[in-house]
Amino acid sequence: MTTTKTVGTIDELRALVGTELGVGPWVEITQGRVNAFADVTGDDQFIHVDPERAAKTPFGGTIAHGYLTLSLLPLLSRDRDGVQVDLKQKMIVNYGLNRVRFVAPVKVGARIRLRTTLQALDEVGPDAYQLTYGQTVEIEGGERPALVAESLTRAYL
Repeated sequence: MTTTKTVGTIDELRALVGTELGVGPWVEITQGRVNAFADVTGDDQFIHVDPERAAKTPFGGTIAHGYLTLSLLPLLSRDRDGVQVDLKQKMIVNYGLNRVRFVAPVKVGARIRLRTTLQALDEVGPDAYQLTYGQTVEIEGGERPALVAESLTRAYL
């Protein structure tokens, strides 16, 4: 998919509810990124940071934290091909998540990308809208996604 259009109004965006907005580029998960996440969060479980011990597990090596994969949603969507949304909003904020599932582990060295669908668009106040996105993080060559989530964003126009 390549960038096909930019959506600039709520009515144009509403017409896209239920459709895929696009797919982001592949991003490699490095041991350095995993280690940095472990340092920041204090989650230094060996399956993430000790390649020798992790090699003896069913994973066969170190894996990314599930929450690291989740935290990469902004990076994974930043340069997405497909529909771009530019509502000229005054402010946009992450509002939360309805569901998150860590479906398959992401091995260090794997590449992941994000596929985004607009699931809902709701007016939540004067010039305030909630966008519900279906987010699927794919693993290159993987049979199952790494993560499936429903994320919420609030846009204030």
